Amino acid sequence: MKFLDLVKVYVRSGAGGNGCVSFRREAHVEYGGPDGGNGGHGGRVWAEAVDGLNTLIDFRYQQHFFADNGRPGMGKARTGKDGEDIILKVPVGTEILEEDEDTLIADLTEVGQRFLLAEGGNGGFGNMHFKSSTNRAPRRANPGQPQTERTVWLRLKLIADAGLLGLPNAGKSTFLAATSNARPKIADYPFTTLHPNLGVVGVDGAEFVMADIPGLIAGAHEGTGLGTRFLGHVERCAVLLHLVDGTAEDVVADYRTIINELEQYGGDLALVPRVTALNKIDALDDVEQAEKHNALVEASGGEVLQMSGVAHQGLTEVLRAVRAEILKRDGAIAKAEDVEESGGGAWRP
Repeated sequence: MKFLDLVKVYVRSGAGGNGCVSFRREAHVEYGGPDGGNGGHGGRVWAEAVDGLNTLIDFRYQQHFFADNGRPGMGKARTGKDGEDIILKVPVGTEILEEDEDTLIADLTEVGQRFLLAEGGNGGFGNMHFKSSTNRAPRRANPGQPQTERTVWLRLKLIADAGLLGLPNAGKSTFLAATSNARPKIADYPFTTLHPNLGVVGVDGAEFVMADIPGLIAGAHEGTGLGTRFLGHVERCAVLLHLVDGTAEDVVADYRTIINELEQYGGDLALVPRVTALNKIDALDDVEQAEKHNALVEASGGEVLQMSGVAHQGLTEVLRAVRAEILKRDGAIAKAEDVEESGGGAWRP
């Protein structure tokens, strides 16, 4: 399945049905009267987050969505039928943007969450609605309200607990394949990964979702390589796992390249907690491994784990460190929800 994370769609709701001008004509009714019904409501256009989707590929083949118009009212006080709604089914994590591709109007982060893209027009009143003590036989009816047209962008940001970062060939896909059932493409040339991959990773009896995105290179924030287009998929992550290729000549330069791209990307991505790991230690001798590890510790100012995705060395320790950050995030969310439910905390005089 081809991965698609940004699409432009055109939506149009249904127009309301016209009201009806009608009078009772039964022979046995001495005094007839107006009996024109109201028009039906135009169909709405909704966006709904559903389970089981992880791409917007369906919208590659259809970008125009039109809801049905409401039917006009009829005699005998019959209201016109409402137009059928249209539901755009999107993956969880889809953002809806205005036509300028910048203004966020909705963020669908939970299964079943809905957003009204275009409201249908109200049906017009029939002449029965205008009957009064001074106007016993009104000969007027309202037209239905017109439809609403709108152009929006759908942008997908995958929902994952942890994200993988690193230069091309840092071993991100190998790590994901070694720790989950995901089967990303693995090869000995750069830019093997061309679109994000998700894998369910398990450690100590717990599971979490990890996202592997295409590698960054120097100048990615200016569009070099694949650019920073896919960084949006790790914005929601609780922690970023930064893999540094241990076989590189200058591991510190590689580390700083990724950090610089995160800072240039903007937003709060550079502030997301990170776990740094020196990868491919199976290809290093003891002296070289110690030198590169110490250099990374000094550059990062924190702990640097050591691992090898190919040789399955140090994977458990890395996964435990990643899960610890996820638990911190979940604990902070639970605490905030408890405070909100209690009305902001206990009152103190």
